[in-house]
Amino acid sequence: MTPVNVTSKPLASRREFLKTTSQLAAASALAGVALPHVHAAEDNTIRLALIGCGGRGNGAVANAMSAGGLVVGDDAGTKRALGTGAGGPVKLVAMADIRQDRLTQSYTTLRQTLGEWIDVPRERQFLGFDGYRHAIDCLRPGDVAMLTTHAAFRAPHLEYAVQKGVNVFMEKDFAADPGGIKRILRAGEAAEKKNLKIAAGLMCRHSSARQALIQQIRDGAMGEVQLIRAYRMDSGYFMPPFPRGQNELLWQLSPGRPYQFLWSSGGVFIELMIHQIDECFWIKDAWPVSAHGVGGRFAGSMDASQNLDSYSIEYTFADGTKALVTGRYLPNCQDDFATFVHGTKCAAKFSGNIHAPTCWLYQDQRIESGTIAWRAPREAINPWQAEWDVLLSAIRNDQPHNEARRAALSNLGAIMGRAAVHSGKIITWEEALASDFTFCPNVDELTANSPAPVQADAQGRYPAPIPGKTVEI
Repeated sequence: MTPVNVTSKPLASRREFLKTTSQLAAASALAGVALPHVHAAEDNTIRLALIGCGGRGNGAVANAMSAGGLVVGDDAGTKRALGTGAGGPVKLVAMADIRQDRLTQSYTTLRQTLGEWIDVPRERQFLGFDGYRHAIDCLRPGDVAMLTTHAAFRAPHLEYAVQKGVNVFMEKDFAADPGGIKRILRAGEAAEKKNLKIAAGLMCRHSSARQALIQQIRDGAMGEVQLIRAYRMDSGYFMPPFPRGQNELLWQLSPGRPYQFLWSSGGVFIELMIHQIDECFWIKDAWPVSAHGVGGRFAGSMDASQNLDSYSIEYTFADGTKALVTGRYLPNCQDDFATFVHGTKCAAKFSGNIHAPTCWLYQDQRIESGTIAWRAPREAINPWQAEWDVLLSAIRNDQPHNEARRAALSNLGAIMGRAAVHSGKIITWEEALASDFTFCPNVDELTANSPAPVQADAQGRYPAPIPGKTVEI
């Protein structure tokens, strides 16, 4: 069996239109944007600072511009105004990244496609681990810090944005460990006291199709929910050994690699499954009381990363019902990407491939196309866009909007499941909430010259979890 090399198959972007983090992909994604003739210096302009200049960051900028009133071409080639309820112009004024090539590529692409709305001269392009501070310092009250780096850095970046009194859009994942989750929770509470708005990148919560199915569930159309099943299986993310002679920290943080390390991203399982895990909690309208799981690697695997290639978690809720969450990352196997719900009256499909809003009820427990009894109305706006519409509308109309606590607790539930697999033990919600465990206690002090938080052995491989010995809670 030949694993897939991470360099040839990066993780799929959470934004449908950003297939890779390359300049061509970003340019293609933004090519349909048409710019209105609105003076960017008007008093009602919301200014953005982009912290983390990968594909997700570029995609979020495009969504913010659309919510600000730009016109974007849809898949049919027609033009439609998105986010008109948010109203008013939006402008990018600062950028920061730890890699010069990513920063330059992102700026060039965004400037070419969004023109005057990308107002980021060289003096407002910041390089290095402390660049986020300088970028956020360019903002004023009412502006938005866009936190799109990897999970290890989310908490310190959020804390600084809240300290400076600016609103936040933060991408998932939100923390790699329970210690980081606690920092997110505290920062969210501080933002609440300051009336700051925080949007979190669990975009499925803003899917109108899923919202319609949730209402069907709450109205009793399925009876009592007994079981939820979520799957994400694909051909894998094999990582070759670390090549000696390079800066190990920067190598670990180069494109595609942070997902291979627990300290930086929380690992591939949480990166891929956090949306569907959040869906499980949303469907149940509850947090799980415990998680039990198994996982492993195929015999003879030479993967040098910290990830396992299979994860299966059983979440139990207070009423005794279960959510089964399964991830498998191996070539030449059955692929699957969907969430299903089973109630006492019937079954439902909650989401489909690449988070497609394929939301419908079945006549009974048979998951078949011929037994569909109800379909959610087609979405007029995709959820990646909708989350920005809601954020900017809340800012302009001074409405409460703070998703930090819900997002952090969903992330904690994902961490709890990962810990159950890695440790081989049942992990309870109370244990997860009480834990202060962190993979990288000095994450705030990292510089380009710091040693990597986890280091390769003589063969260039990194320590993988060992059930019965590994502790993450």
